Amino acid sequence: MVDSDSNPQPGQIVLIKRGRDADQYAIIIRLFDEKFVLLADGDKKKFDRPKKKNIQHLQLLNYISPEVQSSLKETGRVTNGKLRFALAKYVNEFVYDRKKGESFNGERRCN
Repeated sequence: MVDSDSNPQPGQIVLIKRGRDADQYAIIIRLFDEKFVLLADGDKKKFDRPKKKNIQHLQLLNYISPEVQSSLKETGRVTNGKLRFALAKYVNEFVYDRKKGESFNGERRCN
């Protein structure tokens, strides 16, 4: 766990607040510079083609995926399946607990 006001870290799960991917979860796979990070979700944004996103457009959640973080430290890479697994695990454990009564079927919004 990490404070939501602290600096972003690889493996940290974020909620996107602005842009076409608003209200979706992603994982920080790399820090680009002090203002931007690279995000991937393993589905629409794969590890090989991450999304560059302004930190101000993200809500940093106080959860770092240990699987993703250890994989990034050991090999510098992470599989898309591991990214999807980490996001599903976070949504099932934490989002369901917070939003009882609301359904989340994992489908993404279409534009």
